[in-house]
Amino acid sequence: MNILNRIAADVRLMFRRPVRMQCAALCYRFKKKSAAPEMLLITSRDTGRWVIPKGWPMEGKMCHEAAAREAYEEAGVKGDADPVRIGFYVYDKAMDSGLKVECMVQVYPLVVLNMQKNFPEKGARKIEWVSFSEAADRVAEPMLKDIILGFEQRLLATMNPLPQAVAQ
Repeated sequence: MNILNRIAADVRLMFRRPVRMQCAALCYRFKKKSAAPEMLLITSRDTGRWVIPKGWPMEGKMCHEAAAREAYEEAGVKGDADPVRIGFYVYDKAMDSGLKVECMVQVYPLVVLNMQKNFPEKGARKIEWVSFSEAADRVAEPMLKDIILGFEQRLLATMNPLPQAVAQ
């Protein structure tokens, strides 16, 4: 690499904005009749794309608690959020100013125990319960797709802990 390329790379690095962090809830439940797991997707308010509830960290709350709060505010769901994250993904968030900032989203599983009829963003988004594979097909972020499918596998493994017989 010549000296001009190195200087240009250093200048770009100096002006790069730091990655911002968000907290997200991968909300799931089990169907009553089949006990099959399903997860919640919501639409974003600005573009209408399918996402999971997420938002900025909140003062005085751990990230999984902020994720649970966002799930309530955006989708009206309440439940138990696991304090252990299951992954993270990165995306570019368009700010109100038009500027795009890179966000790293920490994802925490939240088992939904009940749904509220009234919640802060009621009517602002579409809310749908879908299979994990359908959710992975709908979301745009490749890293989030991997988190969804990986979590489904872990969930299914805990539901059926017996090892599969190996064909001989």
